[in-house]
Amino acid sequence: MARRLDVTGADGIRLAAWDFTVRGAAPDGPAPGARTSPRPPAVSIARQPAAPEDRARPAAAPAPPSPAPARSDAPVLLLHGLMGHAAHWAPAARLLATGRRTLALDQRGHGASEKPPAGPFTREAYVADAAAVIERLGLAPVTLVGHSMGALTAWQLAAERPDLVRALVICDMRASALGAASQRAWQDWFRSWPAPFPTLEAVHRWFGADDAWVETPNPARGAFFAEVMTERPDGWHPVFDPAQMLTSRETWVHDAHWDSLAQVRCPTLVVRGLDGELGRAEAQEMVRVLPHGVYAEIPDAGHLLHYTHPEAWAEAVDPFLTGVLTT
Repeated sequence: MARRLDVTGADGIRLAAWDFTVRGAAPDGPAPGARTSPRPPAVSIARQPAAPEDRARPAAAPAPPSPAPARSDAPVLLLHGLMGHAAHWAPAARLLATGRRTLALDQRGHGASEKPPAGPFTREAYVADAAAVIERLGLAPVTLVGHSMGALTAWQLAAERPDLVRALVICDMRASALGAASQRAWQDWFRSWPAPFPTLEAVHRWFGADDAWVETPNPARGAFFAEVMTERPDGWHPVFDPAQMLTSRETWVHDAHWDSLAQVRCPTLVVRGLDGELGRAEAQEMVRVLPHGVYAEIPDAGHLLHYTHPEAWAEAVDPFLTGVLTT
């Protein structure tokens, strides 16, 4: 269960943030600059609709963790990756939220946040949104935890606005350029989707087994994508616009990001799945480039490490956060 906060991002865009903090342990009332959604105070956030006409089926809400004292002076903001949404953090967030304020953001073009047809979906826009959310929710200095594209947003913000960021966790995101061939492969991949999907089970099956990008059956991958689908009269569609996802990706895949990484001055944990997209050698080089970098890896995990292995992920991340936030 998470409480929704509607926040204005950069250029007036409407964004949805979700507070996973244990109920009764969070600071009283919403933070300055935020307005509580007219929805009930505690809602399930799986499969948020992309537009008012979309209809998402409700998901059963898991039981909240046992209450614990909140450390409102040490908030954590979670940023999902491309095509993700805040609910993908839910299992991991509940493990972090016992004892510290923990929020996740649906970034522009994703989840329940606004998806302006004209964008922009630039690096600058994503970074500016994160800064606006931190300031308007009164989170600074915050610990930023980002996965994939969200990790790039997090470290670019930490480099540009060190006053806003106390610590940083980078989850399975490369600093090297991926190149034009990678972008073309993604274009072809989106074209291969058999959308609309006739049933949610078909979504699970295609992304978990039938997709040519799946080497061995991967039910967790199917579940990941099922969470970002919404039902319309003709079947199940992604809550995001694939063209907007390609535009978002276009702004970072052609460039390396080592320079901005080197400008991050706060303590930073680089964590990867052993079978993820970030190789060990590159991860360790990222740690070397970071002025205050440390390294962790999660055995048996892939790119979706926080989603598929939340307990192991929390075991890697929580000691880092505890050490940083108690010094």
